Amino acid sequence: MSARRPPLTVEDLRGLVRSGEIHTVALAFTDMQGRLQGKRFAAGHFLDEVLAHGSEGCAYLLAVDVELNTVDGYTMASWETGYGDFMLKPDLDTLRLTPWQPGTALVTADLTWEDGTPVAASPRQILKAQLDRLAEQGLTAWAGTELEFIVFRDSYEDAWSRGYRGLTPANQWNADYSLLATARIEPLLARIRNEMGGAGMTVESAKGECNLGQHEIAFRYDDALTTCDQHSVYKTGAKEIAAQEGCSLTFMAKYDEREGNSCHIHLSLRNAEGVPAFADPTNGQMSQLMRHFLAGQLAGMRELTLLYAPNINSYKRYRAGSFAPTAVAWGRDNRTCALRVVGHGPSLRMENRAPGGDVNPYLAVAGMIAAGLHGIEQHLEPPEPCAGNAYADERYQHLPATLREAAELWAGSEIAKAAFGPEVVRHYLTMAQVEQDAYDTAITDWERFRSFERM
Repeated sequence: MSARRPPLTVEDLRGLVRSGEIHTVALAFTDMQGRLQGKRFAAGHFLDEVLAHGSEGCAYLLAVDVELNTVDGYTMASWETGYGDFMLKPDLDTLRLTPWQPGTALVTADLTWEDGTPVAASPRQILKAQLDRLAEQGLTAWAGTELEFIVFRDSYEDAWSRGYRGLTPANQWNADYSLLATARIEPLLARIRNEMGGAGMTVESAKGECNLGQHEIAFRYDDALTTCDQHSVYKTGAKEIAAQEGCSLTFMAKYDEREGNSCHIHLSLRNAEGVPAFADPTNGQMSQLMRHFLAGQLAGMRELTLLYAPNINSYKRYRAGSFAPTAVAWGRDNRTCALRVVGHGPSLRMENRAPGGDVNPYLAVAGMIAAGLHGIEQHLEPPEPCAGNAYADERYQHLPATLREAAELWAGSEIAKAAFGPEVVRHYLTMAQVEQDAYDTAITDWERFRSFERM
């Protein structure tokens, strides 16, 4: 982890509370679905009590479906266990202002049981455990996430009432790299950029994307834990800002039949001296460490896809010619591959193109580290890079085509069991099974339109 100053120190917070500029502190953690959950506290109470002791939250928050329904199958929290509490412990390195919620500060929490034992199934804890494994080898991970979203002129309430049908995208044509098209919603994009900057993030750019109303705001890479913390705050904050502007935006992986929302994840390693470890210092090419790490990504890609594509909808992205990958292949600056190697010298890194906008960043980065460590431990070597169209190359295995297939691969993965342990594997297998069962029993609009009259 970096040793940089947190966005807001406790001393800063005390001064802002005394002056009346801050009246609320939100304590939040990221749940299985990648959403911020937690509580808002009166700032004085947070400083007097919660700062030192944390706060309680019902453990069912890591054992429910997307709609917060209690479901069977989880061992850490159930009716049999009485749905007790876990503890939210503030990580003060994450304390920040939230300019889109005036008078409010936000701090990310780690989850522990009452005796201080980490909650193993917590996404942040899962990533921290993999970072600890890296640290044992004198390595740290640095990451950047490129998160796409689609903006609509409709409010969230209107979109809900209309069943998310017939919404008006913010742009009516492909706005990829278009300054003209992005200018039409620059007031919204500027608010998101500027207010994320006010929350302690370093914003780099914004650009239009291929789908109608689709955009991407990029942030500077950081140590992996910081990047994932910021990703979660940004995703929630962007939705809140859009709502305040009377708009809505979605990060769902595949909203329609056009291009989906991706979340490409860039990852590199540094050694104990903080020197980038993916480039050979003698020639600037891939180091042996990077070759092993890259080979591990390929070896674990299919088994760990559940961490990159956690929902039914996630798998709708994987279509040939869509800029979302289908082949378990790597290439140098090749966007048809699941893994793209980019950069030169100290900036040499790998880009995982499998995750969509619905990904939980902690789980995805943890999966990449686990796969990379497998490659290092087994001294794996990558094949020759794909120099052509990976979509059409029959040499390569394919990513799982459905959540059901991904869950089966995850359940049998020796890489996952060795890296995460049986408790975590079982927990996220249950999550996948709950989603699959819900989908299998749902009747869709597609079925009604296709069958009501004509069958």
